[in-house]
Amino acid sequence: MNNPSFFMLLWLIIIALATGVLVATYRIDAYCRRLNEDPVMRTQAMWQLYFFQGMRLFLWTLTAMLATGGVLYVNWQIKTTRQAVAERRNALMPVFEKDKLWTAPNPYLAETDPQAELIRYGRDLINHTQDYFGPTGLVRANSINGMNCQNCHLEAGSKPFGNNYFAVQSMYPQMRARSGALETIPKRVNDCFERSLNGLPIDTSGREMLAIQAYIRWLGEGVPKGGKPKGTGLVEVPFLDRPADPALGKTVYQAKCVSCHGSDGQGLPIPENARSYPPLWGDKSYNEGAGLFRLSRFTGYVKANMPFGTNFDNPQLSDEEAWDVAAFVNSQPRPKHPFLQTDWPDISKKPVDHPFGPYADSFPEVQHKYGPFGAIRAFYRK
Repeated sequence: MNNPSFFMLLWLIIIALATGVLVATYRIDAYCRRLNEDPVMRTQAMWQLYFFQGMRLFLWTLTAMLATGGVLYVNWQIKTTRQAVAERRNALMPVFEKDKLWTAPNPYLAETDPQAELIRYGRDLINHTQDYFGPTGLVRANSINGMNCQNCHLEAGSKPFGNNYFAVQSMYPQMRARSGALETIPKRVNDCFERSLNGLPIDTSGREMLAIQAYIRWLGEGVPKGGKPKGTGLVEVPFLDRPADPALGKTVYQAKCVSCHGSDGQGLPIPENARSYPPLWGDKSYNEGAGLFRLSRFTGYVKANMPFGTNFDNPQLSDEEAWDVAAFVNSQPRPKHPFLQTDWPDISKKPVDHPFGPYADSFPEVQHKYGPFGAIRAFYRK
């Protein structure tokens, strides 16, 4: 009985009955006026008058009963539906287990969330950022480079070890050494807009930011505060005993990456699609302040996800190939670091692969960019 057509039919019957009552009342009133004008006829037709008046009362009573019953039934149906939704949501709610590979929650939890519309919008913003902020953007045109959020955060931030958002809701706000401050989710989102998208920040109280936050919250549904499930972020690839080699990486790139990103790294059109693969360097790519400009981050990204279609449990690149192709890509020209003078106020907290000095150690800048990183890590572990 939980069928919209049933409720429509019920209310059509009630409306038809009410209309019938109104028509009957009008005819009875007209009949009464005629009887009052003719006393003889009034005496002869008195029983007919009583019948019509009784019929009118019956129709009004029936209409009132149906309307009351309809309202009660609708209320009961709403309550039952809400209870069923709540029970199913509870059954589908992810259970956090530290060593269990985390995946995106069941879509039903998004569809029935109070912020369902914002979640849908947030996912589309991550998937198709260009549609809203690119050259013909619907929200703010020409305010980012040639990339979408999901070019770095695969499958709209929902792929295990694909630089996902699984632990964002549970881990923020948090103190971050890069800024030396307590950072919120809006701050972290705008970091991506200004670094990976090499563009302008978005309004922290605007609908777009609220939608992205709602989507990120949904992806972390079931993760307790402070929890970091397996599959979060990127894989950690063991350091090499040598520097990563851009020349060797170019060979890997030509064999494994050119078919999507092109020989010039600018991204080729996706077959049977109006969109293109992302640019890996040049003016339309991420700038030097982006997380992927750190060699270990790019290496972990390609190891578990590239070439396109790769998964963390079935990699196509060796560790050395991953480090070398990362070195090649990050040796190519790209927009400069926009926050070089303000990032890492405590230089002793810089990651071992942060490619810009000054440092709290004596290792050269080129070693911080390409490695080997083992000696640098050992220095800071003393």
